[in-house]
Amino acid sequence: MRVSRDPEGSPPDPWAAEIPAVRQLLADGLDLGPGVTFLVGENGSGKSTLVEAIAMAYGLSPEGGSSHGHHSTRSSESSLHDSIMLRRGLATGRWGFFLRSETMHGWYTFLEENPRGPGGRDPDFHAMSHGESFLAVLDRRFDSAGFYCLDEPEAALSFRSTLPLIRVLHDLVAAGGQVLCAT
Repeated sequence: MRVSRDPEGSPPDPWAAEIPAVRQLLADGLDLGPGVTFLVGENGSGKSTLVEAIAMAYGLSPEGGSSHGHHSTRSSESSLHDSIMLRRGLATGRWGFFLRSETMHGWYTFLEENPRGPGGRDPDFHAMSHGESFLAVLDRRFDSAGFYCLDEPEAALSFRSTLPLIRVLHDLVAAGGQVLCAT
């Protein structure tokens, strides 16, 4: 997948365009190869801003979740997604998932209010610890090829709990999935 500035898109937020990582993306684009692409850097370097914009440009809810469910509690995202475009391969599916630590409780509430059909009911994510709920999401939602955007997924996990995350990422890639992860 190629991410680049959309020549017909909206101008980027002035503050976002000053963030070095965003400025570089707008100038040079970003190629997301098959497998996992990690964005690393200090706080405030633009990792989360890029992951959020790419997830939204893909059609995912800015507060997290799958491509089939959008919810909103309080809009706080930049409009950078309106300034970029994604070019995907012809046979690329549309399934995606955006996992972001700070808004997952809102997504859990969305799931309670919009339950799946019989037999597909989700566990009570709110009754779990932050780390346990993340592991349950990995187990229940990260199970097929697609595009997965993760914003600091390790923040909720202990060292031991990061091992299942690494395994899930391995299995997604082996199944043909693609992952963008800010850490």
